[in-house]
Amino acid sequence: MNQETTTSPGEHSLLAAIDLGSNSFHIVVAKLVQGELQPIDLLSEKVQLAAGLDENRMLTPEAIQRGLECMERFAQRVRDIPEQQIRIVGTNALREAVNSDDFILEAEKIMGCSIEVIAGIEEARLIYLGVSHTLAGDNGRRLVIDIGGGSTEFIIGERFEPLELESLEMGCVSFNKRYFPEGVITEKNFQLAVFGALRELLTIKRTYRQLGWEDCVGASGTIKAVRNACITLGYATDKVSASALQQLKEKILSYNHVDEIDIEGLKEDRRAVFPAGIAILSAAFESLGIKEIRFSEGALREGLLYDMAGRLRHEDVRERSINAMMQRYRVDQEQAMRVEQTALIALTQVRESWNLDNNEYHNMLSWAARCCETGLTIAHSQYHKHSAYLVLNSDLPGFTKRQQIQLAAIIQGHRRKFPTAAFEQLLPREAKHYSRLTILLRLAFVLNRSRSRERLPALHLTAEDHQLTLEFPDNWLSHQPLTQADLEQEAGYLANAGYTLAFK
Repeated sequence: MNQETTTSPGEHSLLAAIDLGSNSFHIVVAKLVQGELQPIDLLSEKVQLAAGLDENRMLTPEAIQRGLECMERFAQRVRDIPEQQIRIVGTNALREAVNSDDFILEAEKIMGCSIEVIAGIEEARLIYLGVSHTLAGDNGRRLVIDIGGGSTEFIIGERFEPLELESLEMGCVSFNKRYFPEGVITEKNFQLAVFGALRELLTIKRTYRQLGWEDCVGASGTIKAVRNACITLGYATDKVSASALQQLKEKILSYNHVDEIDIEGLKEDRRAVFPAGIAILSAAFESLGIKEIRFSEGALREGLLYDMAGRLRHEDVRERSINAMMQRYRVDQEQAMRVEQTALIALTQVRESWNLDNNEYHNMLSWAARCCETGLTIAHSQYHKHSAYLVLNSDLPGFTKRQQIQLAAIIQGHRRKFPTAAFEQLLPREAKHYSRLTILLRLAFVLNRSRSRERLPALHLTAEDHQLTLEFPDNWLSHQPLTQADLEQEAGYLANAGYTLAFK
């Protein structure tokens, strides 16, 4: 795969989004034409990762192998697309699996780029983005439902803005394992599946009904299969009504086993999880008072494409998340800007020698500088740890869990003892880069400790592996005794982390 392209994609550039779902893996390749995305290739494979989770939440070797074989086929399709124009995300099954890294590390080797496991709320945001870009624009409020293999997302939004986001632990694969073992269909186990979904929906029922919506949209293979089955059986012509869904439920209950289901157009691999999907959708209709639902082709993978296109045009939702966090915790914005600017100047000077030329390192250092004092709203003592906790445990739209761990590690390490243990949580290939970003933030913090509005003098920073040299204009440092003392202390902290800091 071409790793060298670092500029923004031009007209007719290809973008690829890969969704590693609990039931199916999907890939969509699209062309960027006059700012719009034009899909040119779609692939989908039933991998059923969620079906490969054992009672200890471990992915079985067979499930991992199925996933890796699929990734090998996907890798061939994206071989000539630059890495920064590919996004791969994992959803519920990889969130749940204790040994998800066993799959992810091997899959990343195959694909030649990183895989992000996204939180349920982030999955919901991306699904809504995909749906809202796929449907014709309107001014009404809409409810979007996506029934996946391991989770179901519910979003209420207007146009391109989500207002409520939720991801519930119920999916057609997980419910199939729980309520339809061995593929047996009975009225009792179907009703138990509905009750199970109704229990999950209790957490959102009141809020969603109060907020309301004018239009209900489904965005998943399950809802597509329900719609197509209703049309084939003559229960519906386009939208699926509550009565049509009830008729479909009665049709499914006329079978004793999933292997007996005989509905034209229903694929064999969809039959096994079809009753569970209908049970979840029936519960959603009942709990939320849905009268009818229409289908949208847009879903998570389309949302990934539009999110990626926005980032490449510098319309990154993560910027909004960081700015909102700064406001929520009343961060001193002038001080944050001073620290950020100093850190980014330092990054510019060591970018090549420390192999930090990926633009994502620039972003992460910038965001860490702006959020490193959020913890002051809790307490001054150990506030760097409070700040790291807030970043790690907040819902930050646009950020994956791994990115939040990376950001929290930098923030926790920006002062006092260098937290070597925090970087042990990162992947080995990441730890060195993020520890070096942390050192740059530490130096920026030390140099701006006085919180003075007076500009710092021109600094010259050089780096060679574990050696740093910081040079100031003649005699400047001799007139800054506090800064000199702080740098001496900092040199001691860094020495314990295996780095040498010299300054003059």
